[in-house]
Order: sequence, then C-alpha cells, then structure tokens
Amino acid sequence: MTIQFCCPNCNAVIAFHDKHCGKRARCTTCGQLFTIPSKDNEKPKKYEPPKDKGEPLPGFYRAVFVDSWKLFTRAKNATGLVFVTAAVCFKFFAGHTDYSFTMGYFRVQAPTGLIITLSSWGCLFWYYMEIIKSTALDIEELPDVYMSGLFGFIWNIAKSLYLFALSLAVALVPCIISVAALGTDTIVSRMLALAGLFIFPIAILTFSVGRDIWMIFRPDYLIKPVTQAFRPYTVAAGLLILAWVFQLKTLWYDDLSDRGSLVIGLHLCANLGVQVVAIIAMRSIGLFYRHFSCHFPW
Repeated sequence: MTIQFCCPNCNAVIAFHDKHCGKRARCTTCGQLFTIPSKDNEKPKKYEPPKDKGEPLPGFYRAVFVDSWKLFTRAKNATGLVFVTAAVCFKFFAGHTDYSFTMGYFRVQAPTGLIITLSSWGCLFWYYMEIIKSTALDIEELPDVYMSGLFGFIWNIAKSLYLFALSLAVALVPCIISVAALGTDTIVSRMLALAGLFIFPIAILTFSVGRDIWMIFRPDYLIKPVTQAFRPYTVAAGLLILAWVFQLKTLWYDDLSDRGSLVIGLHLCANLGVQVVAIIAMRSIGLFYRHFSCHFPW
C-alpha cells in the first residue's frame, strides 16, 4: 500500500510504499531529509544528520559482492526486475522500427525506433538513479516503480536522459577538449575518455543523492570522496565501466534478424545479463555513499 504525505519543509506531496515506514528519505523538491511516517497525511519528522560524520561504515565489499545478489532472489523485487526486463526487451525488439513513408515528392520521417530507444533508455536511467538513491538511504530492496501518471512518466524519462547526458558530459570535458585540440585518434584523448568514465559514477551519484544540480560543477565535491576512498570507489567505477563495455558488445534484433531463433535468444539473454551487472553497479555507487558519506563535503 502506498502512503502519501507532505514534505515537512516545502509541503510537496510525497508517496512511498508502506514497507519503507520508519526509514530515511529525501524530498526530491527541496532536499529535506525526513523519516517516512506510518500512515497517510501524517507529518514526517525532519532528519538532521550529525555534524560529525564519523568514520566509514565497514562491510562495503561484502555488501557489493555478496548482499547484492539477494536483490535477484527476493519476491518483493519482482516488480522492479520485470520493469527492467520489459524496457530491455522493448528496446531490443522494437528499437530498430522505422515507419517513415513517402507522400508524393516528400519523405515523411517517423523516427519510431529512435523514440523507442530513447524512451527505453530513459526508463532504465530513471530506475538506475532510483537504485542509487534508495541504496544510499539504507533501503536494501530494489525501489518501487512509481511514475506518477503519464505526464510523470514522460517527465521522468526526459529528466533522466538529461541528467545522465549532463553527468557524462561533465566527466568527459577534458576528453572533449583534447579531441577538439589534438584530434580523435590520440593516446591522450583515449586516456582522458577512460578517466572520464572513471569520474562518471561520482557525477551521477551527486545528481541522484545531492540536493542541487549545480553541485556537479564543484570539482571538490567530485574529487574529495574519490581520493579519500579510492579503492572502494574503483570497485564501483569498475563495475559501471564493465556494464558499459558489455552493453557495447551486445547486438540488437535488427542486427540479428537474419539469424536463427537460438542466436537471437542468446543475444537477448546477453542484453538482460548486462542489466544484472548494471543493477549491481548502481547499487555499489549507492553503497559507496552509504559507507563513505563521511568523506562527502555535501
């Protein structure tokens, strides 16, 4: 059952599943932390984090490599897993469709495949950010799929695509400058591209958990947590880069339409397998914040 209540700071309407009662959450409108109440319209208590953030929490590696697999075996996570599977299948089978047609001397473009692909990625990006945010706030299950109606669904897709693109652009700024100055095929640009992918997780974490969009433009906000907990962050970044590489290696249905059903099925399973790595990678980013929040200046 869903519980609705108002933010104790800005009065924005918020909804959570009742299984999250008593847990911490953050208002997406104003950033206020609060404790989720147990019934509708109950005023939540504000949560003020202690000024002394203390020491890092132990158990990061176990949480990433052992506890993460429990997400795929619990029945309560079925809705989220079905949502991810549906988005991947939709993109896999329909992302190549093109209903453009000729009318007289004019060619009417209908980029259906592009719209489907962007919508599918928008759904996945939105859910990735929800995983990061819920994990950072000590929620051990996959987040619920709650899109707030058709307009909320469209808004979440557009916002998620924008935030992921902006995060990647900020992370790759040095690489972009190098390519513009030296050309595309240089060792320097390739190294900077790899460094940009390494910074990308902390950038998307800042958007998912941080209060304001401008925080991503503060280098100290991005660099300090990475340098203070370099090895755990390398694990999270490595998992995300691994998911990225696996995704680039998988083919879509339009590349396999002349192959047999077995080959198509294997490539679909590969696309779904990438999402297993991606979900664990997003959870590891949230766990990085949960375990090493003492190193974050915000």
